Amino acid sequence: MKSYRKELWFNIPKRRAYINITPQIEDCLNESGISDGIILCNAMHITSSVFINDDENGLHSDFDKWLETLAPEKPYSHYAHNNTGEDNADAHLKRSVMGREVLVAVTNGKLDFGPWEQIFYGEFDGKRNKRVLVKIIGN
Repeated sequence: MKSYRKELWFNIPKRRAYINITPQIEDCLNESGISDGIILCNAMHITSSVFINDDENGLHSDFDKWLETLAPEKPYSHYAHNNTGEDNADAHLKRSVMGREVLVAVTNGKLDFGPWEQIFYGEFDGKRNKRVLVKIIGN
């Protein structure tokens, strides 16, 4: 069995964004030389997410509106966490809803996806460097 590890770095200029990282994950898979196994992709920051869904702008807008309804950014005073001098309590909550990581099967050197599935990096407290771990295990 082989193992591969890489960190993808992001610095999103806005507070929130949804970035399709499927091409970067496919590049990692090609670099790994693994044809059958599992890929783990996880956000290594507690205010960002990795998730699988459709790459459709309307849906991304819906995510943003829905998450902002569940955990609005403002007023900052609404959150006890922000009493520590932070202003990102909403980002922690949004990450909890959208998830930390995904696992994807690899079959015959390809991501074994269903129709329309893509891997996304969700940023909820941007404007600084953050990373996603890609770990691939298999043969």
